[in-house]
Amino acid sequence: MDEQHKAVALISGGLDSMLAAKVIMEQGIHVEGINFFTGFCVEGHTHAIRQRDRARPKRNNALWVAEQLGIKLHIIDVIDEYKDVLLNPKHGYGKHLNPCLDCKIFMVNKALAWSFMEDNGFDFIITGEVIGQRPMSQRKETMPIIARESGADDRLLRPLCARNLPPTLPEREGWIDRTKLYDFHGRNRKPQIELATKFGFTDWAQPAGGCCFLTDEQYSAKLTDLWTAHGPREYELDDIMLLKVGRHIRPAANFKLIIGREDGENRYLEGYRKQFTSLYSTSHNGPLCLIDGNASRDDVALAARILARYSQGRSADLVSVCVQHLGGVDEQLSVAPLAPADLLEEWHV
Repeated sequence: MDEQHKAVALISGGLDSMLAAKVIMEQGIHVEGINFFTGFCVEGHTHAIRQRDRARPKRNNALWVAEQLGIKLHIIDVIDEYKDVLLNPKHGYGKHLNPCLDCKIFMVNKALAWSFMEDNGFDFIITGEVIGQRPMSQRKETMPIIARESGADDRLLRPLCARNLPPTLPEREGWIDRTKLYDFHGRNRKPQIELATKFGFTDWAQPAGGCCFLTDEQYSAKLTDLWTAHGPREYELDDIMLLKVGRHIRPAANFKLIIGREDGENRYLEGYRKQFTSLYSTSHNGPLCLIDGNASRDDVALAARILARYSQGRSADLVSVCVQHLGGVDEQLSVAPLAPADLLEEWHV
């Protein structure tokens, strides 16, 4: 009996990676999944916090895909290693701060290193890439770059578009029947959905995957603002998470306000009160506000007026605001809510 070959599949949680793994499993290959946690793909995070998103799925899609396929999934934390990919992308950024080509090279390289480091005897790597589906990393001319610079070379197989590419090692060696692979191309999702139906899948994440915050214009603007304010282009996991929560308002270069938009966000921001000066209204219902930066007394007074503007005391003459400074010192202010016309549009990050 021939030895069963093994493949490791990059599982993002999207439809394409699920289908790519399934196509190879159908040929008798033992497949295990791998998912890299960069910190920028946090599915269900805001869904779980915001009331308006409560009805949306909160699952980890990569784990859910592994469950649907019946395969083992290895989740690997690469937050620190990924910083260099984001901060110094050799191939540049996409439309926003998404280093898609460098990201794919990094992940394929990590999957390759993991398969050898763990001595699990994996023979090749699977991805769900489709030629022409994404403008930066999934073009015909970039496919060889990913294979070459990741070190995977012809051990990298893209089952959904393989017949549009030169045969890889698994195909040439006969481990995989090339005629049972596909020639998908472009952004039309109909072929993938038809294949999913053929395999009996009735549920999947949004077809294009797309959990990466770095492809989002507003998130990228907030991250750019963070780097501008902090000086060095660096970040921690808390920074990544907080950029997705609340209104971000920067009245001046030296400080920014993070203001909860609803009860769920206020409760989430409560967890950061020991790291930031915080403000909340004691006379009216309203949000919690964190001050990120070095705010002067005048800055804190302005922050209190902005907070009052977003409280139920916005029409009152005065609103009482409690300021909790770092170190546990409380201060009570009585302020007039900032008028809408005075809350400048350019302050919103």
